[in-house]
Amino acid sequence: MFERLKKAIGNFVEQISSKTLSESDLDPLLWEFQMSLVECDVALPVAEELSDRIKRRLVGSKVKLFGDLKPLVESELRSVLEETLSHADLFGMVTSKKPFVIMFVGVNGTGKTTTIAKVAKRLKDRGISAVLACSDTYRAGSEEQIETHAGRLGLRVIKHRYGADPAAVAYDAVVFAKNNGIDVVLIDTAGRMQTDKDLMDELMKISRVASPDLTVFVGDSLAGNDALQQATEFSKYVKIDGIILTKVDADSKGGSAISISNALKKPIFFVGVGQGYDDIVPFDPKWVIENVLSKPQKK
Repeated sequence: MFERLKKAIGNFVEQISSKTLSESDLDPLLWEFQMSLVECDVALPVAEELSDRIKRRLVGSKVKLFGDLKPLVESELRSVLEETLSHADLFGMVTSKKPFVIMFVGVNGTGKTTTIAKVAKRLKDRGISAVLACSDTYRAGSEEQIETHAGRLGLRVIKHRYGADPAAVAYDAVVFAKNNGIDVVLIDTAGRMQTDKDLMDELMKISRVASPDLTVFVGDSLAGNDALQQATEFSKYVKIDGIILTKVDADSKGGSAISISNALKKPIFFVGVGQGYDDIVPFDPKWVIENVLSKPQKK
């Protein structure tokens, strides 16, 4: 009898000192966190989607009647970002298949060719041989740029004349690697705007001919909302397997990593942190998450 009474009293106290979270309870705080994401260069549609995911998880939860909801929402945001930001070891994905073909895609000006040189340097440091394919046969100076990198790294470049078929260059590089026992082929494609259908169709042709084992999207971490659109459009034409973000050293806020990861559902392999060949580091989701969560919330 006494125990039943004690339990009933406990249930009553719990009921009057707690409440069930509703959307209206969460909306003001979620708006603040959403604005923090946008200020960190997360694309608005992505920020809205993340907020909705948090809301779905928390609505209906029991909380203290006058408790502070901010730690609860922040904890849930951290969990959502951890699920969104995946990373993987690019070199761990390179199999014993020879040659292992990696194609790099992206828009103009992201630092794609320099990124390929950085990856080549890391492969060489691990005793993995590589050949570079200059399938950018349009941009003036593209062949000279990649040849300069290759000369410094002691690597071979396969190229054709300017204006030649980029797919043929990629094919020849794969054949060269097969005939010479080279481990990896790194294909540099022309930077192209995602709105140029002819060039995007050409990218599909390169992919069909070279049959890459991995296709890496190289994105500019400073591009903000544009990076999301670029990644989404490229993925409509070729299968993207992973991401490398460049220019993270130039005051990047991390938002592009969240936007692109959320859109492609693919891991980020590396981030570029400078112009040197060693200025590329494995992606660590923690720096993005801490940067976002350290953003001061508006009172």
